[in-house]
Amino acid sequence: MQKCSRNIRDSKANVLGEPRSNIGASPSHGSYGTPGSKCSSKKRSVNKQMNDLDWSSKLIQCPVYYPSREEFEDPLVYLQKVAPEASKYGICKIASPLSSSTPAGTVLMKENRGFNFTTKVQPLRLAKWDMKDKVTFFTRKKNYTIRDFESFASKSMAGRYSISGCLPPDFVEREFWQEMGSGNKRTVEYGINVEGTAFSNHSSDQLGSSKWNLKTLPHLPRSTLRLLKHEIPGVSEPMLYIGMLFSMFAWHVEDHYLYSINYLHCGAPKTWYGVPGHAAVDFEKVVQQYIYKQEILSTNGEDGAFDLLVEKTTMFSPKILQEHNVPVCKAVQMPGEFVITFPKAYHAGFSHGFNCAEAVNFATGDWFSFGAAASQRYSLLRRMPVVHFEELLCKEAMLLSNHSSDEDISSEDLVSVRCIKISFACLIRLHHRARWCLSKLQPSLSFSFNSKGTKFCSICKRDCYVSHTVCSCHTDPVCLFHDAEAFKCECQSNRVLNLSKEILDMEALAKKFEQDEEILQDVEQKSKEDIELLIQKTNPSVQDQYIPYSEIKPVEEHIGDIKTSGVKHNSSGKPKKLFGKNTAAAKFPEYKVHARPNRVELAEEHARQVAIEGKKRPRQLQKPKDKDNVPFNVGCGSQKSPSSSVTKQMTLNRLNVSNKWRL
Repeated sequence: MQKCSRNIRDSKANVLGEPRSNIGASPSHGSYGTPGSKCSSKKRSVNKQMNDLDWSSKLIQCPVYYPSREEFEDPLVYLQKVAPEASKYGICKIASPLSSSTPAGTVLMKENRGFNFTTKVQPLRLAKWDMKDKVTFFTRKKNYTIRDFESFASKSMAGRYSISGCLPPDFVEREFWQEMGSGNKRTVEYGINVEGTAFSNHSSDQLGSSKWNLKTLPHLPRSTLRLLKHEIPGVSEPMLYIGMLFSMFAWHVEDHYLYSINYLHCGAPKTWYGVPGHAAVDFEKVVQQYIYKQEILSTNGEDGAFDLLVEKTTMFSPKILQEHNVPVCKAVQMPGEFVITFPKAYHAGFSHGFNCAEAVNFATGDWFSFGAAASQRYSLLRRMPVVHFEELLCKEAMLLSNHSSDEDISSEDLVSVRCIKISFACLIRLHHRARWCLSKLQPSLSFSFNSKGTKFCSICKRDCYVSHTVCSCHTDPVCLFHDAEAFKCECQSNRVLNLSKEILDMEALAKKFEQDEEILQDVEQKSKEDIELLIQKTNPSVQDQYIPYSEIKPVEEHIGDIKTSGVKHNSSGKPKKLFGKNTAAAKFPEYKVHARPNRVELAEEHARQVAIEGKKRPRQLQKPKDKDNVPFNVGCGSQKSPSSSVTKQMTLNRLNVSNKWRL
């Protein structure tokens, strides 16, 4: 394994965030000519633009790797080897030792007959980012074939430079930023998120038949995305990106902080800029303070900036990052090269002319700590998740239960396996604590062990795989990580906690993982941060009593009230008793689901309560309703959502939480 240039190591201190000298310094005004003349004024303007672009020559280059054919055999094993160094830069390049014997144009014109696409129209300007000036990419209502778009892109470039061939990368970079800052109203087009692949499916194509084929890579055994139930275009299925001169991909981070891999099939190079994941918060602070006006942010702080950055329309010069000591590096991607972006690494760039690239996401075990942070941030901003984080983590962890010890695990996978164990144990601890606190605050809470698949919280959109609650006020799921306001409703005594059927197996596995002292220490430290963030301090006295994995016992139904304890619901929505042969009460004795008391028992218990509490006013007992008319119906009937006032208050409460969860 070789790296392309020695000056990468020499610049390593700057990558880690140390200040660089003379970055963004103003040029000497003595070189502008004599003030006052028309000619000197024009010269001053041109020179200032060129000198302002001197920052580009000071950017460090990202690492470049040249694997042998043997090292190239398994992409995820190779990436795990280079990640400790390359992730410090945010991005890296990998030069393929294999070549494609079938050009991308041939694949798209002959193997994928009928291939065509639409484009986004991109304005070449820097926005003010206030209420009156935001950047939006509009879709052009025209279908291109790959040949049509190449002709259009070549004519556009020839109209600007008289030729359509490739130009020196440094020259194109300067031209791009001068155009962006000129204030002109020129536009370019970019084929973004085009479904399809340009890898050949012919067996004789070395690269297409390898594991580096982007249709194959996300489904390899070490990729967590192999566990997805359905394909997600652009995440687990690759998409094409067909560009022209100055087509840009604006500053953004991948969905859920996933890894990404981009392969340039053909055409002109691309310039990339990357910010390492450890500097993501600093990046967002700079954007929030110096790019966006406060009036357009949905919320305060870096979360407001993130909410706009995910729209992928924010482009600005890396010089701003340099001036505020945010580490940033650069890469020029040539045809036949891969660019890897690491979790939580912001990146941006542009094309030097017509080209065709392909990209997809993937995830290895070390991603889960980033995925947990992304999942929490999505819920704070009430954004619908793209991938089901909890379900992926639980499935990946349960697969590890077959390994009796780490000796059964290959050396390449030890880091990933450790990250999976820590993330899983933290998740299970968090859910157990939330259930324990909820059962103390709501003694009438009943349990169902019939939760299947992932649901989404109706308040914050959080993905719920381990557990969620429902009630007759709003049958849409609600996650457990809300303060008391979320659970204030007319039927709070009818709340049911739906748990995964594998909950006890998952808790047993988490305890097994924690038998490793080093893992236990990491879990306890991480759990403290999660608890501070997710479990609101609505009842500190209850939370202070909690002991990890302490027993959870639902209390008997309140006397005189008809509850849904001991009731679950089948797929048709009709209630079904849990107690009896092969019931949840027998399968899950820890949770002790109780049988419903009859009318005589209710009367006797009520008499005892009156004697104890000194009540004199008689309480009218209601006749228990028929089991088919239980006032709780999951998945059918009218569905009501939480009131707008409750939802609004919950959102405000959650957005005021500390930012300590960020990695």
